[in-house]
Amino acid sequence: MAVAGFSDCNGAGAMTDTPRAGPRSGSLGSTLLEFTRPFTLLPPTLGVISGAVTAFGSAFNPDPSRAFTWWIGLTILVGSLCAALLNAASNGINQICDVEIDRWNKGGRPLPSGRLNLSQAWTFTVVIYGLAMLPTWWVLPYPYTDWQARWSAPLSARACFTIYLLGALFTLIYSVPAFGRTKRYGIWANLTIALPRGMLLKVAGWSMVASVVHLEPWYIGLIFLLFLLGASTTKDFSDMEGDRRGNCHTLPIRYGVRAAAWITAPFLVLPWILLPAGTRLVNVWEGGHPWLTGNALILDALGAILATWGLYVAALILRRPEELTRKENHPSWIHMYWMMMTAQIGFAVAYIV
Repeated sequence: MAVAGFSDCNGAGAMTDTPRAGPRSGSLGSTLLEFTRPFTLLPPTLGVISGAVTAFGSAFNPDPSRAFTWWIGLTILVGSLCAALLNAASNGINQICDVEIDRWNKGGRPLPSGRLNLSQAWTFTVVIYGLAMLPTWWVLPYPYTDWQARWSAPLSARACFTIYLLGALFTLIYSVPAFGRTKRYGIWANLTIALPRGMLLKVAGWSMVASVVHLEPWYIGLIFLLFLLGASTTKDFSDMEGDRRGNCHTLPIRYGVRAAAWITAPFLVLPWILLPAGTRLVNVWEGGHPWLTGNALILDALGAILATWGLYVAALILRRPEELTRKENHPSWIHMYWMMMTAQIGFAVAYIV
């Protein structure tokens, strides 16, 4: 399947030499499921749910009754499923555009192994993008609490749809040459990951329950943006050979393994200090609330736990940086995902207690 403006993703400029081959087995259904990279779908799904719960328990919940109705539950369910689908589509477009790189780095994946062809991958990815985007048109907060209200709501009320649209655009900017392919440009690649998967993800969840025209959701999003700005590099160390051949100048390639590890380490710790800071800073623009209106004790504890955890992961990275290049999923990459999910759960708990 050829798509205008995306032709460079179909293997043009293929690398020379002989790449690593992968297995060829499994049904089409199981192969497509593998193509979505299911484990990576959990953090964005949990992030959106956490963002919505955070908005519900915040000082900016617009519903005077503050009752958790089935409408709110359905809204969050649809929004979180769309977040998972959008992440799956992002994984798909990335693998399509990285097929030649993956022949070196991850030869067992569906495309480089030959278990899935480009036409099948394109068709599946385009369908998933559509399924991720369309339902968000009807994902709106209070007072749009029935189908009639959601049909007639103005565009200005559809913040969730707008944020998902921006998120989809960032996935193209990151992967597709026609949109810039920031994956090639070091810190710009990290920023293109951190904006949608860090900041916009949290704000999207918030938008399902409350207005995003407040400081709080953006401050929370900033915390996750800063974390991912560094943590997203943990996946680049083991991919250096393929990325170098594919002209992707990630931080480990641009600055070397040791320097990239030192660049990454502070982002695993410092963002979490913003949690206790947010419980103490006063929002003078919106009624004198703290910048974070959840349970201050829980948020302080969460910040301390995550900062300590981040110090441990930073030590893993800095102790022997060269080990980061020897396996696809270094422990730091696994820790990064678990830290993200712990932070999402912690925020939700802090805002409902």
